[in-house]
Amino acid sequence: MNLKSHIEAAFSAAFELAGVGAQPPVIKQSQRPEFGHDQANGIMGAAKKAGLKPRELAEQVVGHLQLPEAEKLEIAGPGFINIHLAGEFLASRLASMQADPKLGYETGLSRKIVLDYSAPNLAKEMHIGHLRSTSIGDAAARILTFQGHEVIRANHVGDWGAQFGSLLAYMDQLDQAGETLSTALSDLEKFYMQASSLFKSDEAFAAKARQYVVRLQSGDERCRTLWQQFITESVNHCQAVYEALNITLTRDDIKAESSYNDDLPVVVAELTGKGLITESDGAKCVFLDEFRGKDDKPLPAIVQKSDQGYPYLASDIAALRYRATNLKADAAYYFVDARQKLHLSQLFAIGRAAGYLQTSQDFRHLPFGVILKEDGKPFKTRDGADVKLADVVSEATERAFALVSEKNPALDEAQRRDIARVVGVGAVKYAELSKNRTTDYVFDWDTMLAFEGNTAPYLQYAYTRIRSIFSRSGIDPEDLTGKVILQEEIESQLAVKLLQFSETLVSVTEDFQANLLCNYLFELAGLFMSFYEQCPVLKAEPDIRASRLLLASLTARVLSNGLDLLGIETVEQM
Repeated sequence: MNLKSHIEAAFSAAFELAGVGAQPPVIKQSQRPEFGHDQANGIMGAAKKAGLKPRELAEQVVGHLQLPEAEKLEIAGPGFINIHLAGEFLASRLASMQADPKLGYETGLSRKIVLDYSAPNLAKEMHIGHLRSTSIGDAAARILTFQGHEVIRANHVGDWGAQFGSLLAYMDQLDQAGETLSTALSDLEKFYMQASSLFKSDEAFAAKARQYVVRLQSGDERCRTLWQQFITESVNHCQAVYEALNITLTRDDIKAESSYNDDLPVVVAELTGKGLITESDGAKCVFLDEFRGKDDKPLPAIVQKSDQGYPYLASDIAALRYRATNLKADAAYYFVDARQKLHLSQLFAIGRAAGYLQTSQDFRHLPFGVILKEDGKPFKTRDGADVKLADVVSEATERAFALVSEKNPALDEAQRRDIARVVGVGAVKYAELSKNRTTDYVFDWDTMLAFEGNTAPYLQYAYTRIRSIFSRSGIDPEDLTGKVILQEEIESQLAVKLLQFSETLVSVTEDFQANLLCNYLFELAGLFMSFYEQCPVLKAEPDIRASRLLLASLTARVLSNGLDLLGIETVEQM
């Protein structure tokens, strides 16, 4: 049961019966126990619109309210309604939650949803900038799948374009010299830098590189062979990074830029047929009135360049066309850097103008900010280069290994290495996901690896503490029986927090803010720690002991499931 939705429905009906129509009840979690479990804060707004006194309206709403789950309703202040839920109701809902593999989440209408995320440029190694799209998008994929939607992961990798000319020319040069290409390609970033350096310093090489672009696009067999070898190595690198980061993307999820090559002239022809194309300086452009420059003139969206080549907007239009008309996706969410706002706004507008995208289809840009150093500048190496994502994973694991070795030196090295991998990678991903998606954030090793505060190590440690209760006592959580008995206030608070799991997931997917789930898990872990300090578990009377063990088991399951939905693993000991 989504507890919040249930309460909202009851209050909405009471508002109607009170004669103020369909006004939002504004149900919020109470910040203090004495104010109940939830509050209805919509009385003031509804009263103002209806010309009534708030407290009088509150009394009418309470009189009409059909909410047997509440043991007490209080009108407070100018018209807030405090909702105290009955202990028996909470206990019954927890019992249902315990018996449900999905922890009480009720699957609704399934939609077909395309998620466009990660999408690295295969000409280079993945760098730390890819962490945001990759982590946020993958968490969204996991949560939407859990909710019962048909999720299509779309890794729109960049595997085409002028940048590959210098790479192929350099590959050919090395091959002609008898060097082993697989060895040369083992460090993609170094290979790219060497090719780029030659392109800038050697005009003969630059001319050859430009020829290779033409040859590649025209289907030259030699170029295609070299190109495929490079792409294979680059994809292998990406998949290794995904595996290290516990990302669910596979090779089957790749729908590369090049896969739309044959569609590009078709798209331009269709846009022309719709009367959307205007020629400007030899290029074919789409001008839409809603996009204007500082001079108030419409901005061009180039779909075919004057040299007859295609910019990546054309590929993106072809991809949108495929997703909207071939896949018939109900929604497509693009987890792309905020700096691409204009590009994606133009893309969706062109899709609608061309008739590819229907009003019922929710295609959205979900932007994210930048990862910064402590000085507020973009996260780079000392020489200004991008920080390799593989290096971030390695450093996270090594730093976590040092911490785990300090905390639990008695474990053998293999165990410490495995725990360090889970803790280190989890720390990096959680530091990303616990921030508001749209804001910039500072990458700080000490903060993200701390065992206190809103961090992955803290939540992972909380999980291991709960599991240790069962391992020490020899009790299998699967064997627990009996009912939940809520004697203490902290037990009721923990119960309500557990029951908020479903509504939290709904809130996350309203605007794909994974930090809402992080905050929920952090609050849940904190409440459990308070409960464990105040309420004896193993030493309690048998029925109370069984009840508290059920609360502990449910908390562990929610923590484990919640972290898994974020793409973060747990361990049994730390």
